[in-house]
Amino acid sequence: MVTNAKKRLVVSFNNLPAELQEAIKVAYPAGFADVMIRVPKPNGEFFFAVPFETEEISYLVKIDVKIDDTNPDDDDKDIFGDEEDIGGSDELSGSDAVDEISDGSTDFDM
Repeated sequence: MVTNAKKRLVVSFNNLPAELQEAIKVAYPAGFADVMIRVPKPNGEFFFAVPFETEEISYLVKIDVKIDDTNPDDDDKDIFGDEEDIGGSDELSGSDAVDEISDGSTDFDM
């Protein structure tokens, strides 16, 4: 019994010839986000890949993906620093600040 099974390869996108890279870009003009799959490795790590077929070969093309593994709670610390460092509210809470801005007038010039 003779079968004409396709050869199956796992290869990095960057290691493909330029012609195949262009063919993959044409096959996925909107990008890879909707077709990308997560492939586990025996050591517990993983990689992301997209399927791509030619007449002779069935490819699983590895795509380099940068994963944002930062904690969203740390974003505020990057912008504002520690909460103890945030100043300014102490200066406005004193009675002197209220006296300076309340001179009894009700007109606001814009």
